[in-house]
Amino acid sequence: MNKKRIAIIAVVSAIAIYLIYSYFSPASDDTVYLTSKVKKGDFISEVITSGEAQSTSLKKINGPANLRKFRLRDIKIQDLVAEGTVVKKGDYVGRLDPSGVNEQILDARLNLERAQSKYTQQQLDTTLSLKQERNSIKDLRFTMEETKLELKQSIYEPPATIKKLEISLEKAERGLNEKLENYSIKKRQANAKMVEVGTEVSKIRKELNNLLDLLKSFTIYSDGNGMITYVREWNGTKKKVGSSISPWDPSIASLPDLTKMESKTYANEVDIRKIKEGLPVKVGFDAFPDVELNGIVTDVANVGEKKRGSDIKVFQVMIKLKETDNSIRPGMTTSNRILTFERKDVLSIPLEAIFSKDSLTYVYTKSGFSVSKKQVEIGVSNNDAVIIKKGLSENDVVYLNKPEGYDTAKIAKLN
Repeated sequence: MNKKRIAIIAVVSAIAIYLIYSYFSPASDDTVYLTSKVKKGDFISEVITSGEAQSTSLKKINGPANLRKFRLRDIKIQDLVAEGTVVKKGDYVGRLDPSGVNEQILDARLNLERAQSKYTQQQLDTTLSLKQERNSIKDLRFTMEETKLELKQSIYEPPATIKKLEISLEKAERGLNEKLENYSIKKRQANAKMVEVGTEVSKIRKELNNLLDLLKSFTIYSDGNGMITYVREWNGTKKKVGSSISPWDPSIASLPDLTKMESKTYANEVDIRKIKEGLPVKVGFDAFPDVELNGIVTDVANVGEKKRGSDIKVFQVMIKLKETDNSIRPGMTTSNRILTFERKDVLSIPLEAIFSKDSLTYVYTKSGFSVSKKQVEIGVSNNDAVIIKKGLSENDVVYLNKPEGYDTAKIAKLN
């Protein structure tokens, strides 16, 4: 009889519990409510971005630096070793298209031939002209000697004859002096012309030699040891075979220092407010999932820039790696977890559990078989959770979606 009574009491109690739970429970038969407990522990806020590894110290391998002197621009890269090639000092790196220089060399050789021909012609003309002048001077001197001899033999001639010979001698002397003076002037003129045409020859020959030296420099060799990486142009694309170099940017490749690496990344307008210099960063690498290095934010851009192919503005962030790894190479994709906030031993709940009305922030909590609507004071949030300053205790259960029938329920305000 006692056992039967106990069984009846148990069944009645179960039915009563079910009825009470059904009455107070906000759930409908076809509605599922998600809940979460209030957790206590360390709370962190991170900004996660992807970026690219690069060296903070690199040596650029440049083409000829004097292209502007030869009026050359937009020189095509004809050949270039593969990116990632390990080279030593003096090893071949690449070659530039020499067509523009070859045209100038051809023109310079033709100009040199013309200048040398002009120099030879001027030399012959000068030799012939001065020879004629010297012959004229010799003839005058012979004439003077003859006149002197006649004057010496004419001591017994009439005075008029003697006077005539003296006048002829004086005239010959005056003509000789004039010829000698003219010869000196013509000689100086000839020398000046020879210097002029000789200078032109030297100038063109020097230009030709410079062009030949420039042509040699179109084959580019490494000036140090390291691993070849391609440099980027103004639009972000890498220089490769077919790309051009200019007098203002003659670089074709670089040799990065792999012991000094950084991650270049970009943050959006919302996240950039949380990032500042000195924040710690965990840097991962897509190519090596097991590698994670410590880093630190070293620079945050003050001005945003438009992302290519989009109207979204992003801000550049530079992250210096505090550690090194032999497997890391420039150009690798990085995953950057920037720690913007950390707090020890705090209460937190998922963001989905937070609701607001007017100026009040509140949550729905489970209280036995019923639901309470409580005001809470929140703190800093991250992408998943938010800190609870007041209103909840550890292990309290909160609803992640709004229970039905409690929209008009009164909010239990904080004291």
